[in-house]
Amino acid sequence: MQNPERFLITGGIPLHGTVVIDGAKNSALSIMAACLLTSEKCILENVPQLKDVYSMIEVIKTLGVKVEWKENNTLYIDSDDFNNFEAPYELVKTMRASFLVMGPLLARLNKAKISLPGGCAIGARPVDFHLKGFRALGADIITEKGYIQAEVKRLKGNDIYFDFPSLGATENIMMAASLAEGITMIENAAKDPEVIELGNFLNKMGAKVNGLGSDIITIEGVKRLKGVKYRIIPDRIEAGTYMVAAAITGGTVEIDNVNPSYLKSCIVKLEEAGIKVEIKEDDNIIISNTDAIKSVDIKTMPFPGFPTDLQAQFMALMTIANGTSIITENVFESRFAHAGDLRRMGADIKVEGRNCIIKGVKKLSAAPVMASDLRGGAALILASLAAEGTTEISRIYHIDRGYVRIEDKLSNLGAKIKRE
Repeated sequence: MQNPERFLITGGIPLHGTVVIDGAKNSALSIMAACLLTSEKCILENVPQLKDVYSMIEVIKTLGVKVEWKENNTLYIDSDDFNNFEAPYELVKTMRASFLVMGPLLARLNKAKISLPGGCAIGARPVDFHLKGFRALGADIITEKGYIQAEVKRLKGNDIYFDFPSLGATENIMMAASLAEGITMIENAAKDPEVIELGNFLNKMGAKVNGLGSDIITIEGVKRLKGVKYRIIPDRIEAGTYMVAAAITGGTVEIDNVNPSYLKSCIVKLEEAGIKVEIKEDDNIIISNTDAIKSVDIKTMPFPGFPTDLQAQFMALMTIANGTSIITENVFESRFAHAGDLRRMGADIKVEGRNCIIKGVKKLSAAPVMASDLRGGAALILASLAAEGTTEISRIYHIDRGYVRIEDKLSNLGAKIKRE
């Protein structure tokens, strides 16, 4: 039974103050999986205490790994007794990222049995690219009864080309190839910050990964990797969400602990919409808005393009912009579930295939709405902050997967929000 909690948000209050961004969820999940590549202890700092992180802890614990939280969001991971090669359905179904243990399983134990993954309902996110990569490294793979079983005598390096720069597949193959025999070259690799961070983490462990941030990554396999201490980067999607929160409420918010270079596409679109963006230091951005919001068009693309994970939040912003905007979703085919709930709040949105046409309205009005996925849920919070009246958002367990104490952080900025 999912948690029946809900948010009650009274809108119309400009946000002011400072918000500190937590560690990046997606970076933490892949680096936690990479800890399985060594029998030595790894220490991860700045790990966000999120539902998805707890799900990943449960997955790796079932594989025989010891995990311990320490103070200040620090995680100790000890894979010395890593011995079980099966990740069961009841755990994997809750979160797709748990599929990232497959690469380390094949590299360390030469076999893996993993349930086909679950996660948010935002379209078919097949694991075909992952499997294509593992087959190229020499693994025999069969799929039966909802499980993927893979076995290999020894992974061997190879050239792998992805039709699409898949973030998860790039990470999974990088991890497997780091302990493979010989050299692996991934062409059309993902360039996301999370891929770069995973590569940096692997290299600190003693791996030989080159070409990070480009579309060709080469990995020269090594015999063993060592345990290391590593700090998780700030979450660019959490930062982007609070940037939009400042813009949509007509407030001024300082975003602390953020990497502006990872948010260039978001910053450009906010500035096009008439929002003032001031980059103060290497890790600090101030967002302020006192004027009418201008409509802008957005096309989601793999990094460094506009992130699909900020598409829903920008849609919320465009609902009260002057003019008409078109949002094109090029990454996932079913990522407009939030459009229906925004319409319930008075938004003028028309969905046509991969496009959403949004005509800005003068104001949104409170209505009972329901989060259908993580980022769509964030969009409903943003719309509620700008709407007249008190909005009730149910199924907020989706939102808890990716935002640490979002109601506390928004309350500190002056928002009227409570969890019931």
